[in-house]
Amino acid sequence: MTCTTASDRWWSPFQQVGDATIVHLELAPHEKHEASALLWLDEKERERSRKFEHVGARRRFVLCRAALRAILHEELRCSNEGLRFGELRHGKPFALVDGTPVPISFNVSHSGGHGLIAVAPKGRLGVDVEERTDRRDFDRLIEAAFGPNEQIDLKRERASGKFQLFYKLWTVKEALIKALGTGLSLDPATFEAPSAIRQGATTSIYRFPHIPEVNWQVEDLGNEQFAAALAFDV
Repeated sequence: MTCTTASDRWWSPFQQVGDATIVHLELAPHEKHEASALLWLDEKERERSRKFEHVGARRRFVLCRAALRAILHEELRCSNEGLRFGELRHGKPFALVDGTPVPISFNVSHSGGHGLIAVAPKGRLGVDVEERTDRRDFDRLIEAAFGPNEQIDLKRERASGKFQLFYKLWTVKEALIKALGTGLSLDPATFEAPSAIRQGATTSIYRFPHIPEVNWQVEDLGNEQFAAALAFDV
C-alpha cells in the first residue's frame, strides 16, 4: 500500500464549492515529492511519464496523477493497485475500481508551478488554472477564442485590466468546455462567459446555446498567484 504522510504532501485544500472539493498542488521542482509521486503510479503511467521530452511536463504529469490517485484512494476507500483510469470519447478520464467504473467526478488542470484538482461525488465538472504570463499573441487569441461581447469588454479595459479579464474569461471558458467533456470539438468562440462574470461577479449560472436545458454553475477561483475557474452542472 502506497502512503504519503500529511507533511510530505504537495497538495492541500483550496476551496469547497457546493459538493465540489478543490485541491491545490505545488508543482515546483522538488526531489522528495517527485520520488514519492512515482511510487503512486502504475507501470503504464510510469512508461507514459518517460515519454515526455521536457522535464517540466514530466514533473507536472507525475505530481498531478499521483495526487489524483491519492485523493481518489481516500475518497473511494479503495486500494491504489485497484484504481485505474479510462477515457470517454473526447479524452476526459474516469475512474475504475477493480475494473468497474465508479460514480465520482474529477478534473485536473495545471499551469507552471500550480495545479488544481476538483472532485465531486457526482455530476460533470471542469476546472482550469492558468499562470498569468504576458503573451505576444493576446490580440490573436482574443479574436480566435472570444465572442463579440467578450471582445468588446476586453477592448474597454486598459492594459492591466485587460490582462486580468483575459485570463478570467479564458479559465471560465476552459472550465465550461472541460465540464461538458467535448474537448477541442467545441470552438470557444461560439459561446461567451456569463455576462455577470464579465462584469466582475465571482459566480453565475450558465447555459450553453446548443444545450439550453442544462444549467452550469460557474465559479471564478482566481487569486493573486493565478487565474482559475470551476464549472459543474446543477
